Amino acid sequence: MEPPGTKPLIGIVGPCGSGKSTLLDGLEEHGYTCRHIAQEHSYVQDMWQLITQPELLVYLHASFPVSTARAKLDWQEKDYDEELRRLAHARDHADLSIETDNLTPEQVLQKALDFLTSRKD
Repeated sequence: MEPPGTKPLIGIVGPCGSGKSTLLDGLEEHGYTCRHIAQEHSYVQDMWQLITQPELLVYLHASFPVSTARAKLDWQEKDYDEELRRLAHARDHADLSIETDNLTPEQVLQKALDFLTSRKD
């Protein structure tokens, strides 16, 4: 729990097309400091910790069909599976995981805000 008046540094990870940039923008509009950590592109499993050292880590997940459609990627499933492999360490250490397939950007943001608010109670 953070002291009154302070907000934690939030790291956001997930496969391409999961909504990381959209969530980051929404959280920053609410006064949070966030970092999009491109863990899905790194072979260093704990890069998210080494580079950013977030106080909280949010993992966003989107399935292969949703991820590739949102990001307009011409991928094979093996490419997506490689991203998930690179994200495994971050996913396992995330403070909050959100499945974004069937959520609007507003619903994803609200889930994150609800989680952050619950930490203050």
